Amino acid sequence: MSVRAPSRIIPLGRITPFRAQRIWEHNVMVYRRLWNVVFSGFFEPVFYLFAVGIGVGALVGEVSGPGGIPVSYAAFVAPAMMAASAMNGAVIETTFNIFFKLKFQKVYEGILTTPMQPSDIAIGEIGWALLRGLVYSTAFVLVMWVMGMTGSWLAVFAVPAATLIGFAFGAAGMAACTYMRSWQDFDLVTLVTMPLFLFSGTFYPLDVYPPTIQLVAKLSPLYHGTELLRGFTLGVVDWSMLGHIAFLLGMGLIGAAIANRRLDTLLRT
Repeated sequence: MSVRAPSRIIPLGRITPFRAQRIWEHNVMVYRRLWNVVFSGFFEPVFYLFAVGIGVGALVGEVSGPGGIPVSYAAFVAPAMMAASAMNGAVIETTFNIFFKLKFQKVYEGILTTPMQPSDIAIGEIGWALLRGLVYSTAFVLVMWVMGMTGSWLAVFAVPAATLIGFAFGAAGMAACTYMRSWQDFDLVTLVTMPLFLFSGTFYPLDVYPPTIQLVAKLSPLYHGTELLRGFTLGVVDWSMLGHIAFLLGMGLIGAAIANRRLDTLLRT
């Protein structure tokens, strides 16, 4: 006589987000033998910094920074590289990796036979992307400090700001992942992230664009992240930074809500 296991175990008591830490523990166990893969994400923006910030910077000289203050090109590009690193790391973690778990490994179906809920999975996976981003951003700020690219002690706030960027893009990436049907759909991810990387005030001040393009560029979430990090690392802080924070926070909360609802739909059917 065969006994069928229940497809789902309904938890007793109130649902809390703290079970999401089990997702982190799972990822730590997976990556403990692949630590070199985790830390490899730190080197790409550093290589960009040396190649563009220092190499090209020797030819460019000074550019107009926040508030019109002239700064070295390397100090101008460095926070943008940090913002792009936070974006790329969060997007890769919450699209490629989660798509593989969702469509091929069927990891989440097994998780849902425990008291875990789809909301725990969404919080856990987005939180894991933030943990990786926190490590990258902390190391990147240290590199900037050693190289003399930080103009103020306010640079310490660049770490939580980069984590906020990771939250915004990680939540949006996970929401987008739930709509993907094949690996070819990831071409659309590159189609979105590459223009953001190139046209968000990353390599030159936004005022070099025509006025119409400037308005479009200001809708870029990476632009808001870059301006936020640039203000902290250069010590130029004003009220506009609250707008950048609100934009990224709103994007993250909307993305997390969509990801939670979509995961619930996909995993319960």
